[in-house]
Amino acid sequence: MSDEDHMGRALALARAAADAGEAPIGCVIVDGAGEVIAEGANAPIALHDPTAHAEIIALRQAAAALENYRLKPGLTLYVTLEPCAMCAGAISNARIARVVYGASDPKGGGVAHGARLFDQPTCHWKPAVTSGVCADDASKLLKDFFKARR
Repeated sequence: MSDEDHMGRALALARAAADAGEAPIGCVIVDGAGEVIAEGANAPIALHDPTAHAEIIALRQAAAALENYRLKPGLTLYVTLEPCAMCAGAISNARIARVVYGASDPKGGGVAHGARLFDQPTCHWKPAVTSGVCADDASKLLKDFFKARR
């Protein structure tokens, strides 16, 4: 499957989050063979948990499935929005090999914006990063969600 295919699944999870009243962000983690091993959708409101971002939920699910906090080599994390600094830190700690994200987040991003965590000399694990995959779809979903709430 292609990056766009996996991002399509992440976008479906983001839509489900929006339907539940959460910010529309979805995440999928796949292994080297392209098999989905974990997924998550934003749920901080429902779970009463400020750390319940889509990436954190997917990372927790992957760690439980693999029975290891350091995830096996070759995993790719697909997420519809540039990870924030908290999520980037968790991605680094989990040893994710590659991060693919859709929309950039100039306000809250922690990869290409803000903290730029993976560029810091104190970052022990730096995944490969691909940005802009299905960015228009991810951006539109976010803009429409927040516009409807104003």
